[in-house]
Amino acid sequence: MPRYDYRCRACGSTFEVSRPMINASDPAVCPDGHEDTVKLLSTVAVTGTARGGMAAPKPAGGGGCCGGGCCS
Repeated sequence: MPRYDYRCRACGSTFEVSRPMINASDPAVCPDGHEDTVKLLSTVAVTGTARGGMAAPKPAGGGGCCGGGCCS
């Protein structure tokens, strides 16, 4: 289940709420009981390699901005 980050405008605390995506835009109450909260923009970092040990394919032509043809 996704977790959403919120900040309370009354006391300034930040907190997480786990809820289904269908309820992502529902308001959240601060753990201290304040109702004036705002949902924060969250970022996701993805690291690792492709499954099965396969590496991502390398661009043809030696790389560079246009396959290596326009960069010196």
